[in-house]
Amino acid sequence: MNPSSRSGPLLTITGSIFILLGLALLGGGIYLATLGGSFYYLVSGLALIINGVLVLKRRRSALGLMAAILVVTVAWSLVEVRFDWWQLLPRLDIWFAAAVWLLLPFVDRRLDKPAEGADVGRKALIASAVVTLLVGVVALFQDYHDLHGVVAAENMAGGGTHDAAGVAANDWSAYGRSGYGDRYAPAAQITPANVSQLKQVWSYHTGDFKGPTDPGEIANEVTPLKVNGMLYMCTPHNIVIALDPDTGKEIWRHDPKINRDAAHYQHMICRGVSYWDANAPSLNGAPARADAATMECPRRIIAPTMDGTLIAVNADTGKSCASFGNNGVVDLYKGHPVKVRGMLMPTSPPAVAQNMIVMAASVTDNHSIDEPSGVIRGYDPVTGQLVWNWDPARPDETNPLTEGETYVRNSPNSWGVSSIDEKLGMVYIPMGNETPDTWGGTRNKNGERFNSAIVALDLATGKLRWVYQTVHHDIWDMDIGGQPTLVDIDTPKGKVPSVVATTKTGHIFVIDRRNGTLVVPAPEKPVPTDNPAPGDHLSPTQPYSALSFLPERNISETDMWGTTPFDQLACRIIYKNHRYEGPFTPQTVGGKGKGAIISPGPLGIFEWGGASVDPVRQLLILNPNYMGFLERLVPREKAQAKGGTGGEMGLQPQTGIPFAVEISPFLSPLGFPCQAPPWGYVAAVDLKTMKKVWMHKNGTTRDSAPVPIALPLGVPSLGGMVTTGGGVTFLSSTLDYYIRGYDVSNGKEIWKARLPAGGQATPMSYVSDKTGKQYIVVMAGGHGSLGTKMGDEMVAYALPDGVAAPATKK
Repeated sequence: MNPSSRSGPLLTITGSIFILLGLALLGGGIYLATLGGSFYYLVSGLALIINGVLVLKRRRSALGLMAAILVVTVAWSLVEVRFDWWQLLPRLDIWFAAAVWLLLPFVDRRLDKPAEGADVGRKALIASAVVTLLVGVVALFQDYHDLHGVVAAENMAGGGTHDAAGVAANDWSAYGRSGYGDRYAPAAQITPANVSQLKQVWSYHTGDFKGPTDPGEIANEVTPLKVNGMLYMCTPHNIVIALDPDTGKEIWRHDPKINRDAAHYQHMICRGVSYWDANAPSLNGAPARADAATMECPRRIIAPTMDGTLIAVNADTGKSCASFGNNGVVDLYKGHPVKVRGMLMPTSPPAVAQNMIVMAASVTDNHSIDEPSGVIRGYDPVTGQLVWNWDPARPDETNPLTEGETYVRNSPNSWGVSSIDEKLGMVYIPMGNETPDTWGGTRNKNGERFNSAIVALDLATGKLRWVYQTVHHDIWDMDIGGQPTLVDIDTPKGKVPSVVATTKTGHIFVIDRRNGTLVVPAPEKPVPTDNPAPGDHLSPTQPYSALSFLPERNISETDMWGTTPFDQLACRIIYKNHRYEGPFTPQTVGGKGKGAIISPGPLGIFEWGGASVDPVRQLLILNPNYMGFLERLVPREKAQAKGGTGGEMGLQPQTGIPFAVEISPFLSPLGFPCQAPPWGYVAAVDLKTMKKVWMHKNGTTRDSAPVPIALPLGVPSLGGMVTTGGGVTFLSSTLDYYIRGYDVSNGKEIWKARLPAGGQATPMSYVSDKTGKQYIVVMAGGHGSLGTKMGDEMVAYALPDGVAAPATKK
């Protein structure tokens, strides 16, 4: 039988597919061209349609045309993205597959026979496919994103000093291990040489899961404490639990039975609890409390609850400390002008010093201008009595309110963890914004200078000592969520007691914590000021720190990504349809009909996980993320009919101002990020030089892609890192379900273990008082709004007996 008689169905299907794909590219390409974008898709779509027609007609010239399409695509791709493998792949994959398909014998022989001794089209197509393949092979060995470096030998020798702010070497007694918030465990049993032998040794299930009335954003973000011979933790519903550090066995459980039936809960989160010991001397030189021996609860767990209370629990027994507040409970709504249950949500533990508890709280983001105050308050740790209050809208009035007075509604709040230097007598507050986040035309004039700022308050009185604002007139939700880290930095002029603040903008501000002056310069630079949203204004400049993880160039159309040319084209259209002028692009009422690209987005380059500091090696260890968002201000008359979502994504009501806001991730129609990978890294900075030492993309798409393939693209992580004296740092919060260990000297991944659920929490490390064994512990509880698998399991890892190095680094 003549092969041509069997050619109909196969070539008809092939040609028809080419024509349909070409029409899609042509239509999208014409639209993109009208927006000022690349003409490539228009041209390639037209060429593919012609190629499909040639295939339908069994013309051998289809091979030559496909070769031309492939060669032009390779050249165009290299101009746009060089030999960047993950950028080349979506540009070339469909075309390479089409070329290979046409070259297959059972397809090729159905086309017209070539002229005797000449098959130029086939040869050209083979050559172009080989060139494409070679380009791909070369790209596999290129790395434009990672920074490969090694920490200086001087740093690795440990020339710095470790002041653990009064924490015993084996313990982890505050959220960031100490009031300094450095997340550094001096234990040195686990090293790069033996970390591969880490094994799970116990796990514990809390039994606390999402209920029918809980909000979508419920998360287990807890970092436990190890002190007083126990491990202390909390659950999303604020159940406080004490465990045996060696076995994970439950010792006691205290359930405050919070009110879960509130319509305004935006989150259900507990990041941790705090510990207070009456017998511990104050680091400012004051002696231990004289009444410790007769005190009802000389050792206490101080914990916030989502329904707006602060509780004190006996750390030994789990019973309420009746002498604290009202039978163990302080009402955080007292003095607030807005008392709607669920709108005041303390998600982070308080900062605790010997003579003071410093408490802040989050509020319902973007709900309305009628929100609780952002007041920061100081309480007596024994009685729970209010000692001082600092309201950013009335910053000079710190005496406790008199009966009948209220704080200023909707003043700037702080939702992250604060840090304490008892020797200097200061507490360092990471400030959020006055809500709503995306329009500031009616913000409180006094409070405006405290939005997105680091604020240092006098620990004893609450008086303002200094303030440094990291974003002026913040309308991008660039508030500071990460705990400021305190570290004494080695400089040519000697040690400088500093505070290191990571921010969503990617800038890292290093400030002398004594007086608020900059250790690392952060000059003001001009930013876009044209066409602010009606009724609002823009700051003409913003501070740009010399130490920054903000990309050096703005994103462009060539940075748009996808798995194929088609969703990449869709992302280019989305990009061109939105306003984008860099990291401080003004919020807009639809700019070009669609809104603005906000990148960095509200999750930021650095979020609430903050940074880990190795004070001995003088290293700053971080996990930056890169993920943009689409935001659109919606006029009030168009927003009322839609209402809000109850979360932080989708349409947010922002009642009381002229606009609601619609927020969504910058994703392709297939659900992949439109911005090209990598989206997540681990990195290190030498604090002596303030230079980046290494930076490596981190994590895979195994648990976040529609198909569970572990592509090593580098994925976002929501949570912090812990660094150990043995030279290993750990991270668990990537979107794939692993805890990983890295060599601090070069950032290379040297260990990982599969977690039972999302690990969106910060790990910690301690040494057993009984056995002397070092543990790494992490909560694998998932995160509702990120879509990671939910769970309730705390997991502990340790080395086998006989493997460990000495327990602590001196």
